[in-house]
Amino acid sequence: MAKLIFLFLTLIPILCTSFSPDKPSDRRILVLVDDFAVKSSHSLFFKSLQSRGFDLDFKLADDPKIALQRYGQYLYDGLVLFSPTIERFGGSIDAASILDFVDSGHDLIVAADNNASDLIREIATECGVDFDEDYTAMVVDHAGYAVSSNEGDHTLIASDDFIKSDVILGSKKIEAPVLFQGIGHSLNPSNSLVLKVLSASPTAFSANPKSKLTSPPSLLGSSISLVSVIQARNNARILISGSLSMFSNRFFNSGVQKAGSPTKHDKSGNEQFLTEISKWVLHERGHLKAVNVQHHKVGETDEPSIYRINDDLEYSVEIYEWSGTTWEPYVADDVQVQFYMMSPYVLKNLSNDKKGRYFTSFKVPDVYGVFQFKVEYNRLGYTSLSLAKQIPVRPFRHNEYERFIPSAYPYYGAAFSMMAGFFVFSAVHLYNK
Repeated sequence: MAKLIFLFLTLIPILCTSFSPDKPSDRRILVLVDDFAVKSSHSLFFKSLQSRGFDLDFKLADDPKIALQRYGQYLYDGLVLFSPTIERFGGSIDAASILDFVDSGHDLIVAADNNASDLIREIATECGVDFDEDYTAMVVDHAGYAVSSNEGDHTLIASDDFIKSDVILGSKKIEAPVLFQGIGHSLNPSNSLVLKVLSASPTAFSANPKSKLTSPPSLLGSSISLVSVIQARNNARILISGSLSMFSNRFFNSGVQKAGSPTKHDKSGNEQFLTEISKWVLHERGHLKAVNVQHHKVGETDEPSIYRINDDLEYSVEIYEWSGTTWEPYVADDVQVQFYMMSPYVLKNLSNDKKGRYFTSFKVPDVYGVFQFKVEYNRLGYTSLSLAKQIPVRPFRHNEYERFIPSAYPYYGAAFSMMAGFFVFSAVHLYNK
């Protein structure tokens, strides 16, 4: 009994700090490293996460005691893999368990380098990203390299080809190029969920920088992705980088000048870039929720259990976006509602009051059956919304029709004229001598 009480008290902090739909960024993150030296060499990135309220748990990637879940419950809501050379994780963690972790709606950050193991490459491939098959290859750019006192083989790249999305990278422009040194990857064309966030320049290629090219590189130009993100259909988010060094304090604090550019920046854009993109990956930005879905007849407030054909109705929903600290009204002009049965009979844009409330009104179609109010909202960088509410629609009852239908007047006339004609015919036939 004492052991059970101790176990319950141990799990209380875990349960209290786990993911909450009301505060999506108040979460615990497991950080797996090859060496604890990474904790100090990349401390600026980790401090950025901690300053925003994340609870980081550092473990060696081969620790035999590590686990993502216990008693069927996940212990963490995010996973950071800063262990590019690991061949086998310790404890109960493997590639399959990490993919299950993502499939359960949790977030993942993976950083590789030119020594990336088969295990890290396998995880990336399963997420829709393919690293260069040449294990000795690095991204080389003889025109877009970072100018330094020791330029070497031009594998230290200054890249400024960012995705154009305020929700992913923030509204403040990243002025300085980002320093990158590592391996490139391509996106699986069959996976429409993967996005290039940082791309190489048109003059870049992926090859072994220490040997002469004997065949064309498999990755060339802007098709090389340096950093990519994925938002799964369950709204789990993944960040994959081909460079662990770009997260380091040295790259954060280093000045940068791109070859061919007269502008020298005192500080690289790495810190701003990775801080902003980590906010997106960890749901501090671009996270939507829909609440207070309502529908009723025009002029009423109560939600009916059934509608009648040709009824006038009103539909409304409230949508909010998480700002990192509070829920703010989400304002957009592309939210639509469908009145759906096998296919949409009504499709209407929702108006909004700039305070998060979206609304519209329409007439129920002249078709009875079981309908659904459906809102399917998918916008780049935002979590998807899928709302459905079922409602039956009935025809008119026999006593709800008009007593005389105008469209039936010809038939009424035909019936009475037939009766009158029969009367006249009978009279003539009977009394005519």
